[in-house]
Amino acid sequence: MTDDPKSDLPALSFNSNIAALPKYNAGLTLAAARAVSRRHDIARLASNENPYGCSPEVARVLASGALEIGRYSDPGCEVLRAELAMRLDVSAAEIVIGNGSEEMIAAAARSFLTSGAVALTVAPCFGLHEIEALAVGARVVKVPMTDALGFDVTALAAALATKPSLVFLPSPWNPVGAALDALQLGELVRALSPATMFVLDEAYREFVPPEIPDGIRFLRAARVPHIVLRTFSKAYGLAGLRVGYAVCSDSRIARMLFAAKTPFNVNAAAQLAAVAALQDEAWMRAAVRRITAERDRVRNELVARGVTVAPSAANFVFFDAGLNGSVLARALLKDGIVVKPWLEAGYTQFVRASIGTPEENDRLIESVERLVGAPALVEAALVDGP
Repeated sequence: MTDDPKSDLPALSFNSNIAALPKYNAGLTLAAARAVSRRHDIARLASNENPYGCSPEVARVLASGALEIGRYSDPGCEVLRAELAMRLDVSAAEIVIGNGSEEMIAAAARSFLTSGAVALTVAPCFGLHEIEALAVGARVVKVPMTDALGFDVTALAAALATKPSLVFLPSPWNPVGAALDALQLGELVRALSPATMFVLDEAYREFVPPEIPDGIRFLRAARVPHIVLRTFSKAYGLAGLRVGYAVCSDSRIARMLFAAKTPFNVNAAAQLAAVAALQDEAWMRAAVRRITAERDRVRNELVARGVTVAPSAANFVFFDAGLNGSVLARALLKDGIVVKPWLEAGYTQFVRASIGTPEENDRLIESVERLVGAPALVEAALVDGP
């Protein structure tokens, strides 16, 4: 297949917005990593998954006979929405469940952006915050991170004052790791126009320290139109089942998102698993404590070795490779370590690494220490490696 779809099928009319979309930067699969590295012991540190998997309660429920594979799933996800509504102290009518929170990103773009509208986000950005806006013909404006690898709140507030139609703002910030504190979030809320839909992506909410405000409560108190996104893929360990959700400030906004998705978007196994995971939050919290302790240890170890690492309130670290990140990633793959080099223009020297088990993290620290700042070793690894 050629890169240009029109070259082979000249008679067809292609949606130019879709044809021009940048490629999503997905992490290597286990099979691909083994094939390329020729190693079996792969440390998968590219996709911000929970290295401890999910609660045993999830496996028990899925094996209990409650799952009817031959029947369609509940299109309204009624049981899951009721469980979330009770825990979050919101109305179930304000919650929409998605095939991952990624589907809710697409639904928000379809619901609140039109051709030529402006979508605001940050740079470096989570790919779908840009891709889904571009897919509907919107123009994307990005506010770069600061030299200290954090949010440029002043620049973001100025950009919000221009009244974009929608803003995608991650907190914690994928890929950087920073999270907005109450003062920063308050400054941004004050800069909002009533005409701007504020989408706060809290996919990594469970990993933040106590001083970081709960976006749902904060934005409700501020009384601004908003959507808060969360997921079961990260802390709850359900990445393979794809289930996330949007909490909206108004049931009318929720109805828009519901209309913008497909009818049976969340499969029955995912719905059962998410409810089971919520009922064993003690397991999730224990896993989060282990992951955040390792996150801080990994960052401190890398910083002690002279690596520039962004502060992180999530389950990953974002660091300056000192060379092209894709080159370092290929060298790390020889050691059986999969990370995500950042491909976005202006940030290609950065790499994002998920937090794995202590053993996997030790391997990452050792390999990064050996390779970063040693271009000859990196070059040798690539010549001799896969």
